[in-house]
Amino acid sequence: MIRIALIDDHAVVRTGYRRLLDAEPGLQVVGEAASADEANALALRCRPDVALVDLSLKGSSGIEAIRGMLARLPALRILVLSMHDSAGHVTQALKSGAHGYLTKYCEPEDVIAGIRRVASGKRVFSPEIAEILAREAIDGDAPLKQLTPREFEVLRLLAHGEPASVIASSMHLSQKTVLNYLSLIRQKLDTDSDFKLLHLAARHGLVDIRQGIGA
Repeated sequence: MIRIALIDDHAVVRTGYRRLLDAEPGLQVVGEAASADEANALALRCRPDVALVDLSLKGSSGIEAIRGMLARLPALRILVLSMHDSAGHVTQALKSGAHGYLTKYCEPEDVIAGIRRVASGKRVFSPEIAEILAREAIDGDAPLKQLTPREFEVLRLLAHGEPASVIASSMHLSQKTVLNYLSLIRQKLDTDSDFKLLHLAARHGLVDIRQGIGA
Protein backbone atom coordinates (compact mmCIF):
# COMPACT_ATOMS: atom_id res chain seq x y z
CA MET A 1 0.00 0.00 0.00
CA ILE A 2 1.38 3.42 -1.02
CA ARG A 3 0.45 6.01 1.63
CA ILE A 4 -0.13 9.45 0.12
CA ALA A 5 -0.30 12.99 1.52
CA LEU A 6 -2.16 15.68 -0.44
CA ILE A 7 -0.65 19.18 -0.15
CA ASP A 8 -2.88 21.75 -1.87
CA ASP A 9 -4.54 24.94 -0.65
CA HIS A 10 -7.88 24.18 -2.34
CA ALA A 11 -10.13 21.81 -0.40
CA VAL A 12 -12.14 20.97 -3.52
CA VAL A 13 -8.98 19.91 -5.34
CA ARG A 14 -7.86 17.75 -2.41
CA THR A 15 -11.29 16.11 -2.23
CA GLY A 16 -11.18 15.30 -5.94
CA TYR A 17 -7.74 13.73 -5.75
CA ARG A 18 -8.64 11.82 -2.58
CA ARG A 19 -11.59 10.20 -4.36
CA LEU A 20 -9.47 9.43 -7.41
CA LEU A 21 -6.57 7.92 -5.47
CA ASP A 22 -8.53 6.04 -2.81
CA ALA A 23 -10.40 4.28 -5.62
CA GLU A 24 -7.13 2.85 -6.94
CA PRO A 25 -5.90 -0.49 -5.58
CA GLY A 26 -2.71 -0.11 -3.60
CA LEU A 27 -3.10 3.64 -3.01
CA GLN A 28 -4.36 5.29 0.18
CA VAL A 29 -4.59 8.99 1.08
CA VAL A 30 -3.53 9.31 4.73
CA GLY A 31 -3.62 13.08 5.19
CA GLU A 32 -4.18 16.52 3.70
CA ALA A 33 -2.59 19.93 4.21
CA ALA A 34 -3.18 23.44 2.86
CA SER A 35 0.06 25.14 3.95
CA ALA A 36 3.75 24.42 4.47
CA ASP A 37 3.33 24.39 8.26
CA GLU A 38 0.44 21.92 8.02
CA ALA A 39 2.47 19.78 5.61
CA ASN A 40 5.40 19.64 8.04
CA ALA A 41 3.13 18.50 10.88
CA LEU A 42 1.40 15.98 8.60
CA ALA A 43 4.73 14.41 7.57
CA LEU A 44 5.54 13.61 11.19
CA ARG A 45 1.99 12.60 12.14
CA CYS A 46 1.07 10.37 9.17
CA ARG A 47 4.48 9.39 7.78
CA PRO A 48 3.31 9.04 4.16
CA ASP A 49 5.34 7.35 1.42
CA VAL A 50 4.56 9.97 -1.24
CA ALA A 51 3.47 13.60 -1.00
CA LEU A 52 1.56 15.13 -3.92
CA VAL A 53 2.46 18.82 -3.63
CA ASP A 54 1.08 21.95 -5.27
CA LEU A 55 3.51 24.89 -5.30
CA SER A 56 0.80 27.50 -4.58
CA LEU A 57 -0.05 27.22 -0.89
CA LYS A 58 -1.29 29.52 1.85
CA GLY A 59 1.67 31.61 3.05
CA SER A 60 4.95 29.95 2.09
CA SER A 61 5.01 28.01 -1.18
CA GLY A 62 5.17 24.31 -1.86
CA ILE A 63 8.92 24.66 -2.25
CA GLU A 64 9.16 25.46 1.46
CA ALA A 65 6.79 22.58 2.18
CA ILE A 66 9.06 20.21 0.25
CA ARG A 67 12.12 21.35 2.19
CA GLY A 68 10.33 21.11 5.53
CA MET A 69 8.81 17.69 4.95
CA LEU A 70 12.07 16.16 3.75
CA ALA A 71 13.91 17.60 6.75
CA ARG A 72 11.45 15.74 8.98
CA LEU A 73 10.97 12.64 6.84
CA PRO A 74 14.00 12.10 4.55
CA ALA A 75 12.60 8.92 2.98
CA LEU A 76 9.48 10.73 1.74
CA ARG A 77 9.07 10.84 -2.03
CA ILE A 78 7.79 14.13 -3.47
CA LEU A 79 5.70 14.52 -6.63
CA VAL A 80 4.89 18.12 -7.57
CA LEU A 81 1.53 18.69 -9.25
CA SER A 82 1.30 22.36 -10.18
CA MET A 83 -0.02 24.86 -12.69
CA HIS A 84 3.41 26.55 -12.62
CA ASP A 85 5.59 25.49 -15.53
CA SER A 86 8.34 28.13 -15.51
CA ALA A 87 11.97 27.04 -15.47
CA GLY A 88 12.45 28.81 -12.14
CA HIS A 89 9.71 26.87 -10.37
CA VAL A 90 10.80 23.55 -11.85
CA THR A 91 14.47 24.05 -11.02
CA GLN A 92 13.82 25.16 -7.46
CA ALA A 93 11.38 22.33 -6.77
CA LEU A 94 14.00 19.81 -7.89
CA LYS A 95 16.75 21.56 -5.92
CA SER A 96 14.50 21.33 -2.86
CA GLY A 97 14.24 17.57 -3.27
CA ALA A 98 11.23 16.84 -5.51
CA HIS A 99 11.43 13.51 -7.33
CA GLY A 100 8.94 14.34 -10.07
CA TYR A 101 7.01 17.24 -11.56
CA LEU A 102 3.65 17.09 -13.34
CA THR A 103 1.50 19.98 -14.48
CA LYS A 104 -2.19 20.19 -13.63
CA TYR A 105 -2.93 19.87 -17.35
CA CYS A 106 -2.05 16.17 -17.19
CA GLU A 107 -4.65 13.40 -17.17
CA PRO A 108 -5.75 11.69 -13.91
CA GLU A 109 -4.15 8.43 -15.01
CA ASP A 110 -0.84 10.31 -15.39
CA VAL A 111 -1.05 11.36 -11.73
CA ILE A 112 -1.73 7.78 -10.63
CA ALA A 113 1.13 6.44 -12.75
CA GLY A 114 3.41 9.24 -11.50
CA ILE A 115 2.73 8.39 -7.87
CA ARG A 116 3.52 4.73 -8.47
CA ARG A 117 6.68 5.59 -10.38
CA VAL A 118 7.97 8.01 -7.75
CA ALA A 119 7.12 5.56 -4.95
CA SER A 120 9.24 2.93 -6.73
CA GLY A 121 12.28 5.21 -6.62
CA LYS A 122 12.04 6.58 -10.16
CA ARG A 123 11.52 10.09 -11.51
CA VAL A 124 8.65 11.37 -13.61
CA PHE A 125 8.04 14.58 -15.57
CA SER A 126 5.24 15.89 -17.76
CA PRO A 127 6.36 16.25 -21.40
CA GLU A 128 6.39 20.06 -21.12
CA ILE A 129 8.50 19.87 -17.95
CA ALA A 130 10.95 17.48 -19.60
CA GLU A 131 11.23 19.95 -22.47
CA ILE A 132 12.02 22.80 -20.06
CA LEU A 133 14.72 20.73 -18.37
CA ALA A 134 16.24 19.76 -21.73
CA ARG A 135 16.23 23.38 -22.91
CA GLU A 136 17.89 24.56 -19.70
CA ALA A 137 20.56 21.89 -20.04
CA ILE A 138 21.32 23.03 -23.59
CA ASP A 139 21.30 26.83 -23.36
CA GLY A 140 21.75 27.38 -19.62
CA ASP A 141 19.74 30.63 -19.75
CA ALA A 142 18.25 30.45 -16.26
CA PRO A 143 19.51 33.19 -13.94
CA LEU A 144 17.17 32.06 -11.14
CA LYS A 145 19.08 28.76 -10.97
CA GLN A 146 21.76 30.69 -9.08
CA LEU A 147 19.39 31.14 -6.16
CA THR A 148 18.98 28.74 -3.28
CA PRO A 149 15.42 27.51 -2.62
CA ARG A 150 15.14 29.94 0.30
CA GLU A 151 16.33 32.88 -1.80
CA PHE A 152 13.89 31.86 -4.52
CA GLU A 153 11.04 31.84 -1.98
CA VAL A 154 11.96 35.32 -0.73
CA LEU A 155 12.01 36.59 -4.32
CA ARG A 156 8.68 34.89 -5.08
CA LEU A 157 6.98 36.54 -2.11
CA LEU A 158 8.52 39.91 -2.97
CA ALA A 159 7.25 39.55 -6.54
CA HIS A 160 3.75 38.99 -5.17
CA GLY A 161 3.89 42.31 -3.37
CA GLU A 162 4.76 41.15 0.14
CA PRO A 163 6.87 43.50 2.31
CA ALA A 164 9.89 42.19 4.19
CA SER A 165 7.93 42.00 7.46
CA VAL A 166 5.28 39.70 5.92
CA ILE A 167 7.93 37.59 4.17
CA ALA A 168 9.70 37.17 7.51
CA SER A 169 6.49 36.07 9.20
CA SER A 170 5.54 33.64 6.42
CA MET A 171 8.97 32.00 6.41
CA HIS A 172 9.51 32.10 10.19
CA LEU A 173 12.58 34.31 9.79
CA SER A 174 13.67 37.62 11.27
CA GLN A 175 13.16 40.71 9.14
CA LYS A 176 16.93 41.27 9.21
CA THR A 177 17.48 37.80 7.73
CA VAL A 178 15.00 38.52 4.93
CA LEU A 179 16.79 41.80 4.14
CA ASN A 180 20.08 39.90 4.03
CA TYR A 181 18.54 37.42 1.61
CA LEU A 182 17.34 40.27 -0.60
CA SER A 183 20.83 41.74 -0.64
CA LEU A 184 22.30 38.37 -1.70
CA ILE A 185 19.62 37.96 -4.38
CA ARG A 186 20.45 41.38 -5.87
CA GLN A 187 24.13 40.47 -5.97
CA LYS A 188 23.53 37.09 -7.61
CA LEU A 189 21.12 38.50 -10.21
CA ASP A 190 23.21 41.64 -10.77
CA THR A 191 20.37 44.06 -10.02
CA ASP A 192 20.54 47.22 -7.94
CA SER A 193 16.87 47.72 -7.03
CA ASP A 194 13.72 45.86 -6.05
CA PHE A 195 12.06 47.32 -9.16
CA LYS A 196 14.52 45.47 -11.41
CA LEU A 197 14.13 42.33 -9.29
CA LEU A 198 10.35 42.41 -9.78
CA HIS A 199 10.63 42.67 -13.54
CA LEU A 200 13.21 39.90 -13.64
CA ALA A 201 10.85 37.74 -11.59
CA ALA A 202 7.96 38.50 -13.95
CA ARG A 203 10.12 37.78 -17.00
CA HIS A 204 10.93 34.33 -15.65
CA GLY A 205 7.39 33.35 -14.67
CA LEU A 206 7.24 33.97 -10.93
CA VAL A 207 4.24 36.24 -11.51
CA ASP A 208 1.94 36.83 -14.44
CA ILE A 209 2.93 40.29 -15.72
CA ARG A 210 -0.41 40.56 -17.52
CA GLN A 211 -2.14 40.61 -14.14
CA GLY A 212 0.30 43.15 -12.75
CA ILE A 213 3.13 42.60 -10.33
CA GLY A 214 1.83 41.82 -6.87
CA ALA A 215 -1.53 40.60 -8.23
